[in-house]
Amino acid sequence: QGHLVESGGGSVQAGGSLRLSCAFSGLNGRERCLGWFRQAPGKEREGVAVIAQDASTTYGDSVKGRFTISKDNAKNTLTLQMSSLEPEDTAIYYCAAERSLWCELDTSFTYWGQGTQVTVSS
Repeated sequence: QGHLVESGGGSVQAGGSLRLSCAFSGLNGRERCLGWFRQAPGKEREGVAVIAQDASTTYGDSVKGRFTISKDNAKNTLTLQMSSLEPEDTAIYYCAAERSLWCELDTSFTYWGQGTQVTVSS
């Protein structure tokens, strides 16, 4: 069973930066697709970014040019570097993993972390 734990959330002023990390285990190297998602109060969950097994990436339109997803296979860690943060980025951020080779923002992910809160004030 996959186990994912996010860290690095917090509060920041608009224009600032935050770095989220996700430590994953129990996937036995078969985590072919990893991703970050977020959910703001009263809104549906939104795909932020995904990274495939070949390290190709896809970003949501609202974060393109501001966020960067990366992974360290040796350390079983997924990272989301967020810059130029806006109040609209306030949400709970979740990391997710999937064994499927299909890796897009609409991929159905099986394994999820518990989430970490990001709050951006104006």
